[in-house]
Amino acid sequence: MSPRKTPKRTWIIGASSGIGEALAERLAARGEEIILSARNAEALETICKRLKGRGHRVLPLDVSDGPAVARSATWLKDTVGPLDRVLFFAGAYTPMKLGQIDLGDMGRIVDTNLKGAFYVVEAALPVMAEKGQIALCASVAGYRGLPNGQPYAATKAGVISLATSLRAEHGERLDIKVINPGFVKTRLTDKNGFEMPMMITPEKAARAIARELDSKRFEIHFPKGFTRMVKLLALLPDGLYFNAVKGMR
Repeated sequence: MSPRKTPKRTWIIGASSGIGEALAERLAARGEEIILSARNAEALETICKRLKGRGHRVLPLDVSDGPAVARSATWLKDTVGPLDRVLFFAGAYTPMKLGQIDLGDMGRIVDTNLKGAFYVVEAALPVMAEKGQIALCASVAGYRGLPNGQPYAATKAGVISLATSLRAEHGERLDIKVINPGFVKTRLTDKNGFEMPMMITPEKAARAIARELDSKRFEIHFPKGFTRMVKLLALLPDGLYFNAVKGMR
């Protein structure tokens, strides 16, 4: 099978709101056929109707259900053919402090953010077009543990590790990327009760991602002014790092 020069079939998981929704609109506008997945079928139908172009589909899905993810990927391959892009944006978040963890919420966050990413990767690998792309959305919160950041940050660190392993194992056949946003105004960040520096809109996030999806970079991170500072912070020696984050407790 010869690779297509321009990706056409894009499966966006977590497309019912936030970055996933905004990116679906942007990629559809440049000619890609979008498969929209999330748990909220009604929201997906509304989004699908306003996407530019043709061939878009709605495929409701709960990423925490591994067998359902596998069935969906197989159905897509049998129905529309091999996929050119699989973009994982599903996410769950509740602000919590260690010692006060809600075990039910913790399980939901782990099931969605981390186990869901594993389910999607395993389901997507057999159905990708030659030289296709898998991009997993993590977060700068996964660079290094932060006060009040668990269990969300731990799952995002896991997604970064998963994407890195995936690139090491399958990078010759597929384009593997990890997406690490800073603060983006979504229903998840609306739960935060602290100031979030350099916050951007989902539309700006989508522009940043779309601009770099076809680059050779492994990591897409934005906004650069903020993410570069977080990267430098994460590189500090342990003693300096823990002193630097004291004020975040």
